[in-house]
Amino acid sequence: MSPLKAFAFVALLSLTSALQPAIAAHNDPKDVAAIREVVEAFRTSIINKDKETFVDLFVSDNPEHVTWQLVDDDERVARLKKFVPEVRRVVRWPENNYLTMIDRTTAAGSEPIEEVFRDIVIDTDGEIASVNFNYSLLLAGKEEHWGREMWHLVRTDDGWKIISVIWSQRDPVSKQ
Repeated sequence: MSPLKAFAFVALLSLTSALQPAIAAHNDPKDVAAIREVVEAFRTSIINKDKETFVDLFVSDNPEHVTWQLVDDDERVARLKKFVPEVRRVVRWPENNYLTMIDRTTAAGSEPIEEVFRDIVIDTDGEIASVNFNYSLLLAGKEEHWGREMWHLVRTDDGWKIISVIWSQRDPVSKQ
């Protein structure tokens, strides 16, 4: 290859790569660490009954802007149907949202509550993220229910914020 052709080839490669969109950083350690801080703030704000911190973790203070959805497993639905025959696996309750959850948690006289997270997986491109994990919800130290929880987050001007939370609910072995 002549020196002129080699130069033209290198110049073309440089121009082509300069015009390519930047490839998103996948699971950049700084983003993963920042998202882990959101997970930990969620967990500790429940334990500490810290409504202000909890609410600040979400993209909006309007619960209509945040998906908050549970799904009961078959055994739990069967148990609940004994008391409420019309119960279903998936029910959309507009009044059940992250604000009502933290209000119940922080109410005077409410029992100590903790959500324990296990096997946390974070996936992000630096702008959006998903977090999923196994969890147990403890009331006064006793498991109330457990399951899998999944969140979506977005990176805002104020940092990472939760935009959706979905989770499955299973009864503890003692209730089954």
